Amino acid sequence: MLSVQHYHQMCRRYKGRAVEVRTKRGQIHRGIIMNVDDRQVFLRPIGANKNLGGFGYGFYRPGYGYSQGGYYNRGGFGFGIALGAIAGLTLLPLFFW
Repeated sequence: MLSVQHYHQMCRRYKGRAVEVRTKRGQIHRGIIMNVDDRQVFLRPIGANKNLGGFGYGFYRPGYGYSQGGYYNRGGFGFGIALGAIAGLTLLPLFFW
């Protein structure tokens, strides 16, 4: 099993790229890495869950998917995934989305 530091480094390296994240609970999230902090990676959804028409995913609820002082507190859209919850991270090819 890979460490949190390993996934942190990978997410920083792949910032701005489309990825598929698998969590330890078996969830699969596809999105573009918008930001990474010490605890979470923030994705902008792509694929079936993409933000159509500018609505969805961008609600504001403090403490839920937001980093204090991070990208999403300044009006960005997306969600955060805890680095410790990641079981796998894969780059997606351009033709996927």
